[in-house]
Amino acid sequence: MQALDPSTRTELEAAAFRRLLRHLDAHKEVQNIELMNLADFCRNCLAKWLVAEAEQRGEALDYDAARAYVYGMPYSEWKARYQQKATPEQLAAFEARQAQKQEA
Repeated sequence: MQALDPSTRTELEAAAFRRLLRHLDAHKEVQNIELMNLADFCRNCLAKWLVAEAEQRGEALDYDAARAYVYGMPYSEWKARYQQKATPEQLAAFEARQAQKQEA
């Protein structure tokens, strides 16, 4: 990747990000809490990262608009259609991961 010119690298990174979004969209059964437990990020994190990057560049990007982009629909609609209630095991794993992060 380092041998690529910056423009090409940026295009490839953007294309990979869009592919990640399509992949997540195709796998709505994968819950955000599962992503958080396994990878320490979720769809909401992606939206927050988009907003943060926009702010660093002096651009205004509304969090709700960023979430709609990541989810492919308004978050409230995605949540109503696809979000399942977290299991006690998922919640315990999430709390354990958060505790580990606080210790580090």
